[in-house]
Amino acid sequence: MASIDYKDLSGSEVTLCEDENPFQPLINASNDDPVQLQSRYTVHRTSRNEQQRRIILDPNFGGWTLDPILCKLDGPDRDPNFQDDRFCITFWGRPPQHIREIVDMVQEELRSVAPTLWFMPLDRLHITTLEVIHSTTESNMESIVSTLLRDGVAERIANYTATHRARLIKPMISFDTAAMALSFVPAAGEGLADGDATSDAYTYHHLRRDVYSEVRKAEVIPAQRYVVPSAHLTVARFITQEGFKDDRGQVDHYRVRQLVDKIDSLNDRLRAQFWPTEAGQIPKGGEWIVGQEKGLDFRKGRLWYGGGETVLLGRGF
Repeated sequence: MASIDYKDLSGSEVTLCEDENPFQPLINASNDDPVQLQSRYTVHRTSRNEQQRRIILDPNFGGWTLDPILCKLDGPDRDPNFQDDRFCITFWGRPPQHIREIVDMVQEELRSVAPTLWFMPLDRLHITTLEVIHSTTESNMESIVSTLLRDGVAERIANYTATHRARLIKPMISFDTAAMALSFVPAAGEGLADGDATSDAYTYHHLRRDVYSEVRKAEVIPAQRYVVPSAHLTVARFITQEGFKDDRGQVDHYRVRQLVDKIDSLNDRLRAQFWPTEAGQIPKGGEWIVGQEKGLDFRKGRLWYGGGETVLLGRGF
């Protein structure tokens, strides 16, 4: 996997106690207030984009961070004999059709300036609500899956969004030197008849917390790689430096700038087309309630790039 720093850039100063649910401290630091939680998610993604922009547009930028395993699975350096041996277990949220259509538009626009990107297939799009385990052996994976299937634990989690509905809004492209994603923030009253943020008291961060808690009740300790305030669908990754080199084989900073400018223009378009209006209304397609069309996807296998297989799919609404 490409080496990328996933620090929390929301400005939150939280201390995690031993055995504490890692999603709870941010909720506490935000006073369990959806407005403050949305602000933490917003600050994190905007700060990270600004940080990565400085890195990428620096005259000394040395090129994209390539994932060596994905490079062997796809792209110009593909090795047909290579097989990813990292087995994983996750609970994914699957985007509804109107969100997939936004991703499709974003990918087409990105192809116009960066055709050598690897694009996540639309039927593999997912938001990682909880990463139970990653990079383990197949036998260990199967053992944990059996544990979570016992006593209906996995089924209860997969169907959790049918009764615990968390809204995501304000789609925006987040990016770094390795990939691009369509990110969201938790809603805080936008688009509701009364505009009351307390109606959004149950946020996506609460959902992440609760899924973690349910897994722990089964005496499985999740080993997710990050708990930063982020809700995103990976849409593209870098698998080659080709297309971003000049005649001397050096980084073509003009082409790099073109891609960053395209991301900026797309974010302007997303903001104008899908973000809440000044009157507080959410345009059609600008809201995602996690669990629409499909409940959580209890997934196992080689999952790093959207693969693997569904063990159990929750009810949608």
